Amino acid sequence: MATTIDQGRADSGRAGRRRRHILPESWRPPEISEDGSMELVDHLRELRYRILVSIVAVVVAALACFIFFDPLVAVFFHPINTAIDAYRASNPDAQVAITTSNITGGFTLWMKIPVVAGFILSCPVWLYQLWRFIAPGLLANERRAALSFLGPSIPLFLAGVVLGYWICPKGFTVLLQFNPSGVTNLNDANEFLTFEMTLLLVFGLSFLLPVVLVMLDRLGIITGAGLAKYRTVAVFGCFLFAAVATPSTDPISMSVLALPMSALYVIAEILCKRNDRRRAARLDAAGDAGPSGG
Repeated sequence: MATTIDQGRADSGRAGRRRRHILPESWRPPEISEDGSMELVDHLRELRYRILVSIVAVVVAALACFIFFDPLVAVFFHPINTAIDAYRASNPDAQVAITTSNITGGFTLWMKIPVVAGFILSCPVWLYQLWRFIAPGLLANERRAALSFLGPSIPLFLAGVVLGYWICPKGFTVLLQFNPSGVTNLNDANEFLTFEMTLLLVFGLSFLLPVVLVMLDRLGIITGAGLAKYRTVAVFGCFLFAAVATPSTDPISMSVLALPMSALYVIAEILCKRNDRRRAARLDAAGDAGPSGG
């Protein structure tokens, strides 16, 4: 009787698992072994599944953002409006306008703003999917590893986005200063939104630097000692990257991105060194236990 009940429970559990699959089998992620090894075809299936989940998350978040369309317009255009006000204050005769370039421009803008907001809002989902794709070798510790990645990644990404949003008005003001006197500056709203989104993503993704470095250390690809060896080169690279990525030509805007990146690199170096010491201690303990166990 107990066997029948246990078998029924097992069948019910399997049926429940089958019901949870809403995608065809060909679209499901492949089964991954404990060591994370996969064939090339399985990697492609995994990539397709992760992209699909991320797109669905962005679409759902974008649909929710349609409810707040008017406030979002004010938020996204606040940096350029602030820059225009500052530019006009120093150049009273300046002619600056925000326009849409064709008959479909307004509709494109109406669609783009919720998508941009939805992409930022859904960052926990696509960051997790990115993690699951690039680090399959850590699936044995999947829950702890995922939390150790997502825990700092989400606030760091959002902090970078906020910092980029904060620096935008100053950068846009500097760019407007390049307009010659008497020239009307027309800013296409859709092109501006794409430019602003790119800038916010650059800031957000650059703040993921320590998480990426720590993850690579956990995978055994880099070490804390290696990060310390190339610290000077890395700091120079941070400033070079900031000089290229920021829209403004003044050193303040560049430093706003370069200094936090350099600090985050040093923090990642410290964390990696601590992980290396723990790993070395575990190996030493295993080596000492080996002969005694024999």
